[in-house]
Amino acid sequence: MEEKNELDALREKLLYKQKQGYDIIDVDERIKLEEYATAYKAYLNAARTEREAVKMSIEMAEAKGFVEYADGMELKAGDKVYRNNRGKSLMLALSQDLSQNRPAEAREHVRRFHELFFTLSPEKSAIEHNVKRALLLADKSVYNYYSDFAEKGYYNRIIAGNINQVLKVDSVVCDFNAYPYRAVTYATQKIIRQSNVTERSLVTTCRLLNSSRSDDNPNGFTIEGFTIIENKDLQTIKR
Repeated sequence: MEEKNELDALREKLLYKQKQGYDIIDVDERIKLEEYATAYKAYLNAARTEREAVKMSIEMAEAKGFVEYADGMELKAGDKVYRNNRGKSLMLALSQDLSQNRPAEAREHVRRFHELFFTLSPEKSAIEHNVKRALLLADKSVYNYYSDFAEKGYYNRIIAGNINQVLKVDSVVCDFNAYPYRAVTYATQKIIRQSNVTERSLVTTCRLLNSSRSDDNPNGFTIEGFTIIENKDLQTIKR
């Protein structure tokens, strides 16, 4: 009996006992949960068809300050609008100042460029596809690197050696205090061969110019003055 009690105590200490989320939240959270669930059940009961759902959703949206959008309506940051699609579907939108999101877009532009330009597989068409997309995001400074790599046989060695090159951007540090904006990118490359994997550090710098948005350049930036300031081996691991 004593041995069994010791085993029970050890089991209680070491094994994970699953608990329901409802059992671990406090009283205030339970009240909010019940209120939300009750309101949601009422909504489901009242909105049994798509038209009923749209009608009720409009009432709820208008109670929160949304107004119906009309073609040509001028919007300012913070305006809340909705569009009713023939009573069958509904879209809600919050107008924002585009400039507020530019820092995030700048970092995403730089990150995407690096992933396209430095992630390579041992297939000519795949390399050309990625590099072509990357070149649409930058100026001639990037093309010069591409030409130099090609002339030195870098891409041919990737294909001939059946090498995969994968890049992970660790961080993008941008300075928006002056224009053109400056960006420094810290990344890690993995050169994957049949016999080993080499890990390399990559640090680059560039400037960012505002440009027109397009399907190929959704963030509306152009990279200029692209420079690789560090690209060195960190370690090689045998496979």
